[in-house]
Amino acid sequence: MDFYILSLTAATIGFFHTILGPDHYLPFVVMARARKWSNLKTFWITFVCGLGHIGSSVIIGLAGIALGIAVSYIEEVESVRGDITAWLIIAFGLVYMIWGIKKAVRNKPHTHLHSHGDTVHTHTHTHNEEHIHIHEKEKKVNITPWVLFTIFVFGPCEPLVPILMYPAAKESVYGTILVTAIFGATTIATMLASVFILKLGVNLVSISKLEKYTHAIAGFVILLCGLSIQFLGL
Repeated sequence: MDFYILSLTAATIGFFHTILGPDHYLPFVVMARARKWSNLKTFWITFVCGLGHIGSSVIIGLAGIALGIAVSYIEEVESVRGDITAWLIIAFGLVYMIWGIKKAVRNKPHTHLHSHGDTVHTHTHTHNEEHIHIHEKEKKVNITPWVLFTIFVFGPCEPLVPILMYPAAKESVYGTILVTAIFGATTIATMLASVFILKLGVNLVSISKLEKYTHAIAGFVILLCGLSIQFLGL
């Protein structure tokens, strides 16, 4: 009976832990829009980042249980990891926002005057999109998913170890595996559902006039996520 309660608790905590933490889904939504990720790519990036997010806490929790480390020490370790993650998100968001602003300014449309005999005409275009990035795309490797994955691996699942894994470990190994799996599955499922529901909503909104600022907006949103974690405790 205790395991039923613990399992329900694991699912409930996994759901609310994810929903109340905008950093679990907003970065994927804004990056998918800015970088024009397909639904499949968005799914896999979110899924893998979720696995890394949960997996790092599971490893720490299992190590703590196996070595008999006090739960208070594990909580301290997770707290430090949380601070590091918040600053990583802040740094990534700030850098990406600045890069997005520079990209938007550099890609400002401008007009050229052309003369063909007695005919004179003008046309407006952007050198950045038409000339520069045609070649850049062939050479550059997209590291954004790896940056997100690294950040999520650092990010702790604060309630997993002290509230679920340690109490379950007092009963049995099976119980520990069960509640960990339920918490992990619920967390990842909630991440994916949140990302795709919000992604659908964002795609329905026309922002043609702001299209060139999508990278800057994405960086700003990620920056806000990091600030909310660090200073609002979300």
